[in-house]
Formats: sequence, C-alpha cells, structure tokens
Amino acid sequence: MAHLTEHTTKYVEAGLQGAPNTARAYAGDWRRFTEWCTAHAQVALPASVDTLAGFVTHLAEAGKKVSTIQRSCAAISKAHALRDLASPTDDKKFKVLMDGISRLKGVRQKQAPAFSLASFKRTLKHLDATTPAGLRDKVILLLGFTGAFRRSELSALDMDDLSFSEDGLTINLKRSKTNQLGGAEEKAIFYSPDPALCPIRTLQAWLRLLERTSGPILVSFRKGGRLTDRRLTDVHLNKIVQRHLGPKFTAHSLRASFVTVAKLNGADDSEVMNQTKHKTSEMIRRYTRLDNVRQHNAAQKLGL
Repeated sequence: MAHLTEHTTKYVEAGLQGAPNTARAYAGDWRRFTEWCTAHAQVALPASVDTLAGFVTHLAEAGKKVSTIQRSCAAISKAHALRDLASPTDDKKFKVLMDGISRLKGVRQKQAPAFSLASFKRTLKHLDATTPAGLRDKVILLLGFTGAFRRSELSALDMDDLSFSEDGLTINLKRSKTNQLGGAEEKAIFYSPDPALCPIRTLQAWLRLLERTSGPILVSFRKGGRLTDRRLTDVHLNKIVQRHLGPKFTAHSLRASFVTVAKLNGADDSEVMNQTKHKTSEMIRRYTRLDNVRQHNAAQKLGL
C-alpha cells in the first residue's frame, strides 16, 4: 500500500481504541510515525522492518525514553493488526535492535511514589474541609486512595454510579482501562471510625453541597468560589493532589499507595486486586512501593 490517504488515517486512528488516555497516546504516536514516513519517503502501512528501524533509531537519537519508543511500536503494531497485516515489530532483527536500545538507554520507568499512611492522615486532618474547595479536595484524596482509583476513573464518576447502604458505599465503574466494554465492575468503600478520615461521610457532605442528583461528582469552581457543573479533568486532579501532598506525588500515587499500604497491613493479592481491578499478581508487585528494605521483609519472621 502506498502512503496512507487522509481517509485511511482517520479510520486507523479510530481503530486504535482502548483506555481514553492510551487511545490518545496511540493516535499521536501513529501520526508522528506517518509524518516521519512522509518526510523520509517511506511507506507507513505496511511498514518494512528497515522503515521501523529507522523511525525508532530517530526516536532514540532524539532522546525519547524507552517506554515512549515501546508505546510507539505498540501503536504501529496495532495499526497493522487492524488491517490484518504482518507487523514489523515481530521481526527478530527488529527485536534485537529494541534490546540494544533498552540496554543503552535503560528501561526503568519513573513510578509515582507512594506515601505513608501516617503522612496521609496528617494531610487530611490539616486540610480545611469547611470550605467548598477544601471539602472537594478531601473527597478526591479519600476516594482516590480508599478506592484505588485511576485518575481517569475518578474524573468520570457520576452521581448515578453511587449506591449507599448501612455497610458502606458501592461504586459502579462504567468503563476503565481494563474494562473497555463496560462490563459490571464495582469498588467498595467502607466507613472509617474516625469521621475526619471517613471517605463516605466526606463524600456525603460534598453531595449535599452540590444540591443535585445527577451529573459529575468532581467539578471545578468559578472565580469567587462558585460551583460549576464542569467535570474535573485528569490534569486538574493531578494538580490538586500535588497541592496537598507535594510536587513529587501524582494522582497515581493514591492508587500506588493503596496497594502498598494494603500489602503492609497483610492483604493478599486477591484482596488488593478485588479493589484495583488488576488482572494479575505481577501487576500488584509492580505497584507495590516498598522502598525501605525493612518493610515487608521475611527476615522479621525467622523466629530467632
């Protein structure tokens, strides 16, 4: 096939579906690849091994991270799969090239750090929840942590996703990174004996302030502190978390910290996965931030 037409590109990008953030990243990666191919008189679909090798070498020389290059390869592979074409990413020689890039540039990804439960409690108790903005931010921190939410899931929460009972709160996830078809997935939130740390009581106070029964839960304010019905974006959520927890943390730290704190308190992988919706224990191990060698160490259980 010759260079992609505008119409073909549109359909390929539409086919790169997945989690919204992943889909946006893949679409951007595919555009960059096709633009590079056009500039270098190469065919993008189907791409030859030499074409892809030239592109990833360009990315590596431009200082792109290994994770960025790997994501670009995933987008290119998916574009080929959607057209039932063999992907150059499967070629053995290309895999040798990627191994070389990984060795020279390193593959360790920068992970969102986890916080300690003690520091999180201090942050919550010093947060002024008597103001509307403070109350909303407290809801974000408590729900994000106790529900092990991805920030895209937090942003997407609506009133009709909530089901309260005497036992706690059940939140329906209409769609998530690992649930693209909208199958039934739920998260359970429990009451805390300390009202100042209770995610359910804090959320209920926020809902009373909203004075409505439908629409988004986490919204922005106008100047002067007036509430809007505009849903908070991923970027807004990240800024709010950093404002309260510090610049080294991100909204993803809430989810990573849930896994770490739960594991330190004796939760097994299946219990953690029931809340995070991870599919494998390997992902739980990747999420667990145990930076101190004394944490969760079997040497404490030798009985000496």
